[in-house]
Amino acid sequence: MKKISKLERQKLLQEKLKENPFFIDKELAEIFDVSIQTIRLDRMELGIPEVRKRIKTVAKRANDQLKSVQSEEVIGELVDINLDKAGISIMETSKELLLEKSKVVRGHHIFAQANSLAVAIIDTDVALTGSAKIRYNRPVYLGERLIAKAKVENKKGNKFCVRVETKVKGELVFSGEFIVFSVEADNGIEEV
Repeated sequence: MKKISKLERQKLLQEKLKENPFFIDKELAEIFDVSIQTIRLDRMELGIPEVRKRIKTVAKRANDQLKSVQSEEVIGELVDINLDKAGISIMETSKELLLEKSKVVRGHHIFAQANSLAVAIIDTDVALTGSAKIRYNRPVYLGERLIAKAKVENKKGNKFCVRVETKVKGELVFSGEFIVFSVEADNGIEEV
């Protein structure tokens, strides 16, 4: 990116964060070809909180809409939801998620993020996964941020086809097609 004035950069920064509030300062610094400190100072001047606070604000709104699962049952951080349509969750990788020998994130964690998101976007009291067709495209490593996006592709009666794509820095690392069923709460499922 060519050098631009501070005012222009701050305007573009606001636009970038409106498009995607999940950019971290390091990514923004690379986009604008400035230091991380410059981005932090720009954010402070503009009153834009750091990424964790932006995510928490968005996540609170999303969690308030959940019906089929509790917010703590969603793997990763739910940051956007439009019931029966779409949703987004973010998961930061950590040492606890890794295979000891290879230092690669265990596949079941990536699957769990996608599956829990697919179930969470269904507008019902009880939603259950019937089947899943999944594909891992490449290994995920410590420090990479997984952004999963789910979309209801079609619905027939109580059966939903939900497509989930998980990306790291825009690169597709996992995809899945989940068949999720909406189940009546009184169909043999009892409160404990």
